[in-house]
Amino acid sequence: MALNQRSRTVLTLYSAQDCVHGHRVRMTLAAKGVTYDHVLVDLAAPPADLLELNPYHSVPTLVDRDLVLYDTSVICEYLDERYPHPPLMPVDPLSRARLRLAIVRIENDWLTLVEDIEAGGKAADAARKSLREEMIRNAPAFKASRFFLSPEISLADCAVAPLVWRLNHLGVQLPKEAQAVIDYGERIFQSQGFARSLSPLERAMRA
Repeated sequence: MALNQRSRTVLTLYSAQDCVHGHRVRMTLAAKGVTYDHVLVDLAAPPADLLELNPYHSVPTLVDRDLVLYDTSVICEYLDERYPHPPLMPVDPLSRARLRLAIVRIENDWLTLVEDIEAGGKAADAARKSLREEMIRNAPAFKASRFFLSPEISLADCAVAPLVWRLNHLGVQLPKEAQAVIDYGERIFQSQGFARSLSPLERAMRA
């Protein structure tokens, strides 16, 4: 059944309980302090309204009145502009472009490996090894600033922190060379905003 008119007046997020991309959107919402309805989706049996709203039947999907968004980066940037305080992108165009490129690298180089690990099979072990190596190689970026590549929390943190939260759960054990990644996680996981972003299943990943 499609969302009724009353439901369409409330910001609504469809996401799976353990989806790293959904967690990214929920962290963005938590950083903004935005109230929203959260619909947990079973990907094996998605609700009828999601099937109607999103031609790809994918999550995360965000509904804001008559606007339906279903690309994670588009959703996060829309939320940053829709709710401008606190800002999660730099003000100047050069810094914004650099941060966007960093997020593209996170999506293409890291989050795809998370998906491969979660899919299981022969590719999972290779992806697990690659993700560990990526964290070691990029450890300096995690200590360059208080947050990831920035003195203030940004959309890059919303993409990275859910990944770091999942590392142990994914079977990726970091060595001492990647201590900066572990320290980054401990800093950001203690924030109230990150705690609010967790689904029950995600919270149990590090219980």
